[in-house]
Amino acid sequence: MEITTDSIKELRELTGVSVMQCRKALEEAGGDREKAIVILRKHSAASAEKKADRSLAAGAIGSYIHEGAIGAMVLLSCETDFVAKNPEFVALARELAMQVAATNPAYMTDNEIPEDAKTAARAVFEKEVVGKPAEMQAKILEGKLASYFRDQVLLNQPFIKDESKTVRDLLNEATQKFGERTEVSSFTRLSAR
Repeated sequence: MEITTDSIKELRELTGVSVMQCRKALEEAGGDREKAIVILRKHSAASAEKKADRSLAAGAIGSYIHEGAIGAMVLLSCETDFVAKNPEFVALARELAMQVAATNPAYMTDNEIPEDAKTAARAVFEKEVVGKPAEMQAKILEGKLASYFRDQVLLNQPFIKDESKTVRDLLNEATQKFGERTEVSSFTRLSAR
């Protein structure tokens, strides 16, 4: 499959990744756009992992208010003021605030889920796997727990504007795009309802 300037441009518009990275992904995928997207996501996760130990010294606060009744604020952190002031970075902070307003997550990461909440959920789901094949019970139980907590953990939630990505995927892509570690440092949500 031929790799054209239009196919590179289209992939760039979809992902926000640099032209060179889009070209390389398309070449690796033999011109297949869907495969190139998967390749770019894999690279963005690896890029984010490499930058995980860098310190976060700057950021932007994104806010969103829905009909005067629900509001959210997100502190999106990065390494430098240069990235923090980038309009695309600021827009990402706002989109994440919209995510928090819409989904009301209880936790940022899986590690924040209290043990008593995990224990209570496990007790409920253990009753549901009774009667299933013994070798499958543990796997089914873990799947049910992951599904139950997915919507409560911000980084595990499907992104409201593109459910094929999680919020974690979005942050990994931002790390690749901006070349700096990018993460949500904190969030808050208020509701008058």
